[in-house]
Amino acid sequence: MNRALPVVRLRVPTDEDAVAWHRVFDDPDVMEFHGGRSAELYVYEELTARQRRHDAERGFCLWTMLDENDQVIGFTGAQPWEREWGPTGEIEIGWRLGREHWGKGYATTAAELTLERLRAAGVRDVVAMVRPGNERSVAVTRRLGMELAQTFPHPTLPEEALCFRLDIGTAPEAEPQLAER
Repeated sequence: MNRALPVVRLRVPTDEDAVAWHRVFDDPDVMEFHGGRSAELYVYEELTARQRRHDAERGFCLWTMLDENDQVIGFTGAQPWEREWGPTGEIEIGWRLGREHWGKGYATTAAELTLERLRAAGVRDVVAMVRPGNERSVAVTRRLGMELAQTFPHPTLPEEALCFRLDIGTAPEAEPQLAER
């Protein structure tokens, strides 16, 4: 039986979204692979401000994810991998979703919208860095058509971070017109 895709809307994060992200991510299950607990509110305030800047400068960011009732349920989007380890400088796609919204297709649907927006912005390929054991995120990468390309030693944890890759090409160009003779 095919399940209908959920309605998802993405928007550039607002100041108020920092509070919403803090609330939605304040769950040990959500944060299991992100430090174990929600960050302080000021971290989300800085993150949403940085994402607004990224969207203005690059045409993409981590967008706020809204459900069919326009409720904040998480974020998805992309940004450059700026750490000194891993795929430095490459564009990483990512998502984080509130626990009550897991298993309904929101992350995959929002990530597919992100890929469309990245193609329109001229991004040709993306990576997704996933910690071992994060089977939900691995499943999203698979649904997007990503493949495990390599692993990187994690600088602070005794594990290898998984790096999935996907060539997304660019938006289709108009067919060139043949010159008449």
